[in-house]
Formats: sequence, C-alpha cells, structure tokens
Amino acid sequence: MKRPSANSLGKLSKGALTSDINVTPLVDVCLVLLIIFMVVTPMLQKGVPVNLPVTDEPEATPDTEKQLQISVKADNSVYIGPNVVRREQVQSALQEIHDRTPDREVAVKGDRLTKYGEVLDVLKACREVGFNDVGLITQPKKSGEGT
Repeated sequence: MKRPSANSLGKLSKGALTSDINVTPLVDVCLVLLIIFMVVTPMLQKGVPVNLPVTDEPEATPDTEKQLQISVKADNSVYIGPNVVRREQVQSALQEIHDRTPDREVAVKGDRLTKYGEVLDVLKACREVGFNDVGLITQPKKSGEGT
C-alpha cells in the first residue's frame, strides 16, 4: 500500500478548520431579489396607471382575469384594457366586447383630475351595451391623510 506523501499530510494537519460564514453570496442573492421586486411591482397594477381618487373605506373586490379594466386619464383619453380608444368609439368597442363575453365584470378607473362627467359617460356606455356588473375603482385613504 502506498503511503501519502509528506506534503499532503502536512496540509491536512497544519491549521484548524474555521467556521466563518461567507455572507457575500447571501448579499448577492438578496440584491438580485430586491431588484426583481422593484422591477415587477409597478407592473402588478392592471390596465393603464391612473391617479385614483381617495375614499375612506372602498369596497374590496378581487381582480380576476375576467375583469375588464377601463381607464379614463387626466387628459380625458379612454383606455379599454391597454388600448386607447377614441371617445366616439367607446360604445362600439364595448359592444364588441359585450357580444363576445356578456357576463364580464367591468372596473372603471377615473383619474382624480378628470371631470366627473367624463367618467360618467364611460359608465353610461357600459350600461347601454348591457354590462350589469360595473364598478368604480378608488384607492383607500392612508391613516394620516387629511380631507
């Protein structure tokens, strides 16, 4: 049987094992996760980003894939889902969607700077084409916010 050389024995017996934790890989993983969450979080809001009005206690309704998002931005442009629609074509576009899926829920998001009548026109168009489950989306008031 061949004996290990003196060099290999010396390497094993010279120093004691150290039990230091190498935190560099942990920090790398945490930074990557932080960056992923920072990129993904703004995309979680469905539809077009709108500065929503604030209410005391909005009714919580779950977002579903079946829900149709309609957004009215501050410049009075109307978005059905991610697509911009001209004001005079809103009702015809909603009629096409209603013909395909008549039992769909509709969530209307109106920017807080938009005139009430502009959002009301969209709500009226939803009702006229036959959608029954139409609601307005607001954001809850934070605890320290004044009126």
